[in-house]
Amino acid sequence: MMTPNVLARQCLAEFAGTYVLVFFGVGSVHTAVLTGAQHGLWQVAVVWAVAIALAIYATGAVSGAHINPAVTIAFAVFRGFPVRRIVPYILAQVAGAFAGAATLYGLFSGLLRRYELGKELVRGEPASVLSAMCYGEYFPNPGAVGISPEALAAVSPLQAMLAEGIGTAFLAAFVLALSDRRNPNRPGANGAALLIGLTVAICISIVAPLTQAGFNPARDFGPRLFAWLAGWGTVAIPGPRGGFFAVYILSPILGALVGAAAYQFLIRPGHPDPATATEP
Repeated sequence: MMTPNVLARQCLAEFAGTYVLVFFGVGSVHTAVLTGAQHGLWQVAVVWAVAIALAIYATGAVSGAHINPAVTIAFAVFRGFPVRRIVPYILAQVAGAFAGAATLYGLFSGLLRRYELGKELVRGEPASVLSAMCYGEYFPNPGAVGISPEALAAVSPLQAMLAEGIGTAFLAAFVLALSDRRNPNRPGANGAALLIGLTVAICISIVAPLTQAGFNPARDFGPRLFAWLAGWGTVAIPGPRGGFFAVYILSPILGALVGAAAYQFLIRPGHPDPATATEP
């Protein structure tokens, strides 16, 4: 039986891993939006990839480095992760994401005010989604598409849900494949971390113009909650179009379950059982 101290240590690792993910990943969004750094979507995506890989390297040996509620739930359903640990892990992940967002606000608050003044944005009014996007996520991506009625009509709530679900399905399927001992082509532990990060990067490169590419309920909700408290109010929660729960929390969870199930039932049965496999 797991002792409380072990679970606390694992939750601390999940907090730290998600903090790293948000500080560097959401930090790259700050620099891109507020200063014009990270020219191009792929540059932002690569920062996310390295952040995720580093978080896994740093915390994976302690907690498994889920750093994503959708991954935690998928592992509980398909990999025997203890159900009693789901809620503590998710709370730690959201707290880490919130703390990462708070740290970024402490660093970038001056640049945020300068950006809002330059764009004549009043925090909490609908147009302030252009600065709120540094924290929570919106569809379509305000920085890429704009916030006019015509721009908003370009991506429907259903399309946004599908985009987040499909992206997270790929992520969950590849996480299971890269960590599966029955997969003869899996890389070593070090290689898996980098490839998981790159999986997120390639998904960002396709989905980010549509939804800003969350694929992680903690990554969205922790910073979004901070933005709500920091003055964006209803622009942060529930957002100018509403639907943040369906798009950025529910869809990634459902997508992760679909992707994990596809790997578990369609691909994994074709792998040799390590107990019976022979050398070719």
